[in-house]
Amino acid sequence: MRTHNQLFIGGDWVAPATSATLEVISPHTEEVIARVAAAAEADVDRAVAAARAAFDRGPWPRLSAAERADAMARLLAALQERSDEMATTITAEMGSPISFSRLGQVMAAHMVLDYFIGLTRTFRFEEVRDGMLGPALVRREPVGVVAAIVPWNVPLFVTMLKLAPALAAGATVVLKPAPETPLDAIQLADAIRAAQLPAGVVNIVPAGREVGEHLVRHPRIDKVSFTGSTAAGRRIAAICGELLKRVTLELGGKSAAIVLDDADLEQTIGGLLPAGMMNNGQACMAQTRVLASRRRYREVVDALAAAAGAMPVGDPMDPANLCGPLVAARQRDRVEGYLRLGREEGATVAVGGGRPAHLRKGWYVEPTVFADVDNDMRIAREEIFGPVLVVIPYDDEADALRIANDSDYGLCGTVWTADVDHGLEIARQVRTGTYIVNGFTMEFGAPFGGFKCSGLGRENGPEGLGAYLEPKTINLPMGYTAQTRY
Repeated sequence: MRTHNQLFIGGDWVAPATSATLEVISPHTEEVIARVAAAAEADVDRAVAAARAAFDRGPWPRLSAAERADAMARLLAALQERSDEMATTITAEMGSPISFSRLGQVMAAHMVLDYFIGLTRTFRFEEVRDGMLGPALVRREPVGVVAAIVPWNVPLFVTMLKLAPALAAGATVVLKPAPETPLDAIQLADAIRAAQLPAGVVNIVPAGREVGEHLVRHPRIDKVSFTGSTAAGRRIAAICGELLKRVTLELGGKSAAIVLDDADLEQTIGGLLPAGMMNNGQACMAQTRVLASRRRYREVVDALAAAAGAMPVGDPMDPANLCGPLVAARQRDRVEGYLRLGREEGATVAVGGGRPAHLRKGWYVEPTVFADVDNDMRIAREEIFGPVLVVIPYDDEADALRIANDSDYGLCGTVWTADVDHGLEIARQVRTGTYIVNGFTMEFGAPFGGFKCSGLGRENGPEGLGAYLEPKTINLPMGYTAQTRY
């Protein structure tokens, strides 16, 4: 049992406004493993005030880009020193298999920060453009104070998708971790202190939804960056629209993996299974709709079911286990509701479909594959967020593209083929923010985000940095030669 009764505000650990706490429950044992201070609205006010002071009067926005990059490099070094501890913490608090925590939770977060360190050193925050009436100096200034609201499924990684570009831009941040996963954020705060970032540049307030809405509505917040459900994203978008706040939303997905007839099935299943089941199926990018031609349909179903059925399920701290528990009892209830619904809709359970018989405790669901699925079924249209794949037949490639695009979401997608040139042509026709040919990767130097109900704006790449910058034009007299800064 760990207890942490302070909040990270203004560069220090401070007493919260109330005695309220958040219980962190192990998804594997169903036992309380930690209690941490829960921020109240008054704590959010204090955190915003600290971030505001750091932005309006502090050194961070006024440092050169190289100086900010140096500070970010110190943060990266501090995080790398804590790699093993943070991976173990994330597995303990949300059930991610330890192998995924090490790579997809922690190392990926480091890679994002490393990318933005390099970009900060080379990005042109000022440039001179020759105009029709004289030169124009175009500046890209930090957006101000950012509210970063992150989910429980990949907490450190999503935090870094927001924190790294905000720091690169010269903005300051109030970070609200999900109530299920505050422990890695506490370790992040310790790394921030070790890196000696100026006071108030990053403030961390674990809290629930109501306090999160107070943060979004706060009049001294300039931008909101949110990752989470589409329903919550709509609510935040409405508030930001009302208040004219800048907003980035990375929301849900129901991504389609198109298996073409020329694909090597063994290699395809080897890549497709982790793409659909990673992090216990709790990933917005997960390839949960598998599209197979009618000619090879049963072959694909059988191969996918055999691979899913062979996945070791159990204690996520054991590196041998590839599927751990879901984050909470409510999440298991949600997934089991979809398992019942799939059967009622007429789909066939090819493998799985229940709780693992050998596990008496923990919020586990068997890796499940549904066959005989129509794209109009709810299990094919709604984000389940668990280890559940549906296999949908298609008639020809035009039909496969129709099915892939027949979704409210547009976050990600894959195509599996022996002909990469042809796979690229398929990729160009699917309306998603990210698409992958014969694999499953996220490139941190390229934009990530969604079409349709999968969100607004982009993270990663120069586009991700641009989301935290405000363009500003300074028109100058004809003939004047301006000198740019950093």
